[in-house]
Amino acid sequence: MAQRHLDPTDPAAADVTGEALAGYLRARATEFLRALRLHRETGGGSAGGAEEPADAARALRRSARRISASLHTFRPLLDTGWSEEMRPELAWLSGTLGLEHAYEARLERLLLALHRLSGAVAVPAQAADVVTAGGRAAGSAPAAAKAALTGGAGPAHRTPGTDRGNLTVGAAKAGALLERQLTLARTRAHSTALQAIGSSRFHAVADKVALLASEVPLAADAPATDLRPLAAAAEERLTDAVTALPLITAGHPYNAEALVHGLSPDPAPHPQDGPWHQVRLLLRLHRYAREVLHGADDAANVRLLAAGQALNRHRDASEAAAAAAQAARTPRIAPATAYALGVLHADQRHEVEASRFAFQRAWQRRTVTAP
Repeated sequence: MAQRHLDPTDPAAADVTGEALAGYLRARATEFLRALRLHRETGGGSAGGAEEPADAARALRRSARRISASLHTFRPLLDTGWSEEMRPELAWLSGTLGLEHAYEARLERLLLALHRLSGAVAVPAQAADVVTAGGRAAGSAPAAAKAALTGGAGPAHRTPGTDRGNLTVGAAKAGALLERQLTLARTRAHSTALQAIGSSRFHAVADKVALLASEVPLAADAPATDLRPLAAAAEERLTDAVTALPLITAGHPYNAEALVHGLSPDPAPHPQDGPWHQVRLLLRLHRYAREVLHGADDAANVRLLAAGQALNRHRDASEAAAAAAQAARTPRIAPATAYALGVLHADQRHEVEASRFAFQRAWQRRTVTAP
């Protein structure tokens, strides 16, 4: 059922001027400072995955992403030098703080997939929820997933005909290899994040955000300028990028398109994933622009949120498949381990394909403009 909502580009709608942008940026800057205070009070967390520091880091990234996106979409209405200086710094901060959680979620995703593919024990309820969500959800627990995979998380509920001999053994060894590699990467990312938080570069960013919370450097004519044309331009860039995607192919389930180049020796990211990742970023810019215009209660966000979740799952599955392929290139691993990693890689590429199908369904669910 299509949703009905007011068209943000409707000439009859009330103007949303630079004053609304200033209020939005001040609110996001205040959220950033609140999250920073929480992060400092909890000591920055540890590589063990404490909840409060992780929540504070996510809130920092959330605010930084929205400020950076607004500076990009509405840059003609802001001081040029200031916005061009702030955007890359906010992107650096968000990316640095997100790496640790990305490695944690990737490890959990891969261990749960190995658990599911081996068919040895039932997937725990909490783990199944994470798999269903398909994104980098809060509260990741790769240790629990590994325990379930190896049979150490309580009683194992075996089902008839689920043992796969060498595949189960290979899956356990593949899980141990992935855990070693991704835990090392996560530890390094944690150290990098701690160094970034204590650096002069981060303090300079925090000082600028603190100033933004009280004073937004708008251009001279911004208070009286309508924001809707700039928001419409962001939507147009998104629409053009989506048009370039193979949505007809993605609209057919089990089309196997995501498995093309699956045996390529090139360790670089999968070539066909790039345009989908770009659409994910443009969709995020569009969503945040609508937040500036309509607030978080925007009705169209239901559709956009579903599309964004599908692209998040696409990103996660693509990165997980790349991690499995990288692990399979480890020298002198057992054939059963290599086979399990190959099955895991194919499984995650199928998840990529399923996410494209889900995005196509969500995107085609067009909204209807109210008369």
